[in-house]
Amino acid sequence: MHVLVTGGTGFIGKALCLALLEREYEVTVFTRNGGKARELPFGTRIAMKMDGIGGFDAVVNLAGENLAEHRWTEERRQMFVDSRVQTTRRMVEYLRACSDRPRVMVSGSAIGWYGARGDEILNEQSNSGGYDEFQSLLCRSWEAEARQAEKLGVRVCLLRTGIVLERDGGPLARMLPPFQAGLGGRLGNGRQWMSWIHRADLVAMILWLLEDERCRGVYNGTAPEPVTNAGFARELGRALGRPALLPMPGLALKAMVGGIADMLLTGQRVFPQRALDGGFQFRFPELPGALSDILRST
Repeated sequence: MHVLVTGGTGFIGKALCLALLEREYEVTVFTRNGGKARELPFGTRIAMKMDGIGGFDAVVNLAGENLAEHRWTEERRQMFVDSRVQTTRRMVEYLRACSDRPRVMVSGSAIGWYGARGDEILNEQSNSGGYDEFQSLLCRSWEAEARQAEKLGVRVCLLRTGIVLERDGGPLARMLPPFQAGLGGRLGNGRQWMSWIHRADLVAMILWLLEDERCRGVYNGTAPEPVTNAGFARELGRALGRPALLPMPGLALKAMVGGIADMLLTGQRVFPQRALDGGFQFRFPELPGALSDILRST
């Protein structure tokens, strides 16, 4: 199988490329960042433009500007839209022009689609409650563009990803230094839910969606045991052998990071019902085991 990956130079994409290569798939990464492309695993093909790639059997669309890197200015919000919605639209337009189309596209999304829902238990059958929330509007537009590929006869899987855990990137990489110094703790009141997933399980889920022809539609990329933010802080402190007693007040967090603070202070309680029903096996269904694996060499 020849797999075309967008967003392949990112935190999830690089791990996915390595897993695909280990299965002896051909891997082509579409990227305009030549510097980051040099960090990809040996054997990955690089394409700086879509024209002429051709001959691929599957697409994994992970492109998207990192929401957590900077404050959410209007310019940054537009970058979030362009890097997700517009990139997906261009991909579908390219597929429309292909005479030999791929069989499947796994396209990224996020659990922000559901909006802030408090303690409500959410699965793939739940509606989108965040009608006026930026991240929910963004995800709805993103998914709508990906679904256009279904009209071309492509099997489309939409992967709503939660908080992805690994030590070399994502939120955990930023949390580790203060927690290792004994300065960690809950955010706000700590009652907001964190729907997380070990990166290894997320990569395995993408491979499953690519390979199992029964899979189509929406899947939640989260572990089956979400935790509250206070519970997460407690487990991380325990895994590191450090106290986790210093809370970050909500107002202070908003002053520090701006718009993304709302995501960190609300959250969603999301379950991967369709993955479980489809027979997907999580290696790390519970947080203590996931953190133990990630931090075993700390």
